Amino acid sequence: MTAPEDSLIDLRTASAEETLALGERIAGCLAPGSVLALRGGLGAGKTCLVKGIARGLGVKETVTSPTYTIISEYSGFLPLYHIDAYRLKGDDDFENTGAGELISGGGVSVIEWSERLSSSLPRDRIVIEIEIDGPGSRVFHISGLNLDEPSGN
Repeated sequence: MTAPEDSLIDLRTASAEETLALGERIAGCLAPGSVLALRGGLGAGKTCLVKGIARGLGVKETVTSPTYTIISEYSGFLPLYHIDAYRLKGDDDFENTGAGELISGGGVSVIEWSERLSSSLPRDRIVIEIEIDGPGSRVFHISGLNLDEPSGN
């Protein structure tokens, strides 16, 4: 379920395991067509969060960073499309990968380095900005998601 665009939740995790658990919690609130735009520097925990989301969606495969493949697809309760925009030069590159068609489908799309895509993402996306707050500690600024309303996946 999405929340109003201006809604903002700030959550802190103190370990990778807590970040995985947050990802599972987020997965419980997602529905077909959900798009998550992740933002944060190198080592912020984007892929760790995606691993938790995958776990929450019932994905059994090992989730890795798709930096060199750009798009990784996983099967779970809902299809998971893990997209890494780091090596893309912008919206045209994104569209040329076929990712634009994926994110308008019936799965969950999680896009790392989404700030590189100014106009390809839907308006109702969920934005998660991750800040490093110390060794193992992260702050997640989440907008567009109501964590109190499970989707029923």
